[in-house]
Amino acid sequence: MTGPLKRPLFRRLLATYSVNEMGDWMGIVALSVLVFELTNSPLATAGLFLGTRFLPAFLGPLLVTRVERIRPRVVLPLIYVVEVAAFGVLAVLATHFSLALVIVVATIDGTMALAGRSLTRAIVVALLEPTGELRQGNGLLNIAFTTGAAVGPALAGLVVAGIGVQAALYLNAASFYVVALIIVTAGVLPRTEPEDGGTWDRVKAGVAYLREQARLRRVLIAQGLAFIFFSAVAPLEVVYAKETLGASDTGYGILLTTWGVGMVGGSLIFARVKKTPLIVLLLLSTVTVGISYLGMGIAPTLAVACAFSVLGGVGNGVEWVSAISAVQELTESGMQARIMAVLESVAAAMPGVGFALGGVLATVASTRTTFAVSGFGVLAIALLIVPLARNWHPSREARPDGGFPLDESHDVVLELLPGGMPIPNSEVES
Repeated sequence: MTGPLKRPLFRRLLATYSVNEMGDWMGIVALSVLVFELTNSPLATAGLFLGTRFLPAFLGPLLVTRVERIRPRVVLPLIYVVEVAAFGVLAVLATHFSLALVIVVATIDGTMALAGRSLTRAIVVALLEPTGELRQGNGLLNIAFTTGAAVGPALAGLVVAGIGVQAALYLNAASFYVVALIIVTAGVLPRTEPEDGGTWDRVKAGVAYLREQARLRRVLIAQGLAFIFFSAVAPLEVVYAKETLGASDTGYGILLTTWGVGMVGGSLIFARVKKTPLIVLLLLSTVTVGISYLGMGIAPTLAVACAFSVLGGVGNGVEWVSAISAVQELTESGMQARIMAVLESVAAAMPGVGFALGGVLATVASTRTTFAVSGFGVLAIALLIVPLARNWHPSREARPDGGFPLDESHDVVLELLPGGMPIPNSEVES
């Protein structure tokens, strides 16, 4: 795990990725509080979700395709500066409120955040893949991501409660200014060189690439379907904890915390298990989440539910970074930013479908039924991954020279020719 941390540039990228994740949570919590307090409307809050998550899922890949040819040292700080401006405007709107403007500016910020994550992942590939440290680097990035997911909402809630919504938004703007400064002073950033052509030409090239890469397409489809079932239970966790299990507010908080703790543990497990093929980790972690949901669906007490929640968190922590690493392994260098933007878009858009599915299931049946359907759905998705796991190896098309990436162990690999083969005369003479 420590190899990538010895690289000053990776440490900077890790810091910016962490601050970006925490800043996203700060913005979501602060804006949710602002919109609900001033409108008292769940519909308005749903509109905010469209702006922060759903619409950027479609706009983000277009932006990444547009700017991927610009030097990373220029485009990344520019993206973060736009986020500084966006949160500054949102802070002003806290006292001069307009729901339409809040949603528009939140959409701009969400699009920038998605593009920033995608470009950062592409830079990390260019930096660490040649040295065989990409898997460890992804593990460290995932630890930062899961820690942000576990700590970010609670910290954001404390900041909003302590200094107010407007001050929290100004503080968030300042954090992105620091991120931009870190990148500007980082020196030359490695980059993957996309093909020539205009934005629309590269969009069409990206679509054609996905059509040609069957294994890559299968991984992306499986991940998109998984997000639906992963997210179906999220809006119902408070109902599940307080009504189904009879827990208190504290019990509900403990249930959420156990999942977050499991996610951090899963991230550490991924970083330590270097030899297991990525697709096997993806398969096992997906099955683990499915079993966790089935267990929570039949759990008689909060303690049992928390035990299965830790298990699910571990699976979640391994699953996401395995999916990212597998997609990177199957993608050629010039397509890294675009394909990572597609994966980030899937992660942003598909949970909305899951929220709707969970709400319908809980309305017509129960929260336990929702957990059961989600669990069986996740296990069914694992079946899509099984054919890939049987014969997994990095794609030849994933490398411009047609070769395969070296194993992280840096072992010497020899290709032995069958013995007894006659040597052509031309070779003897030469």
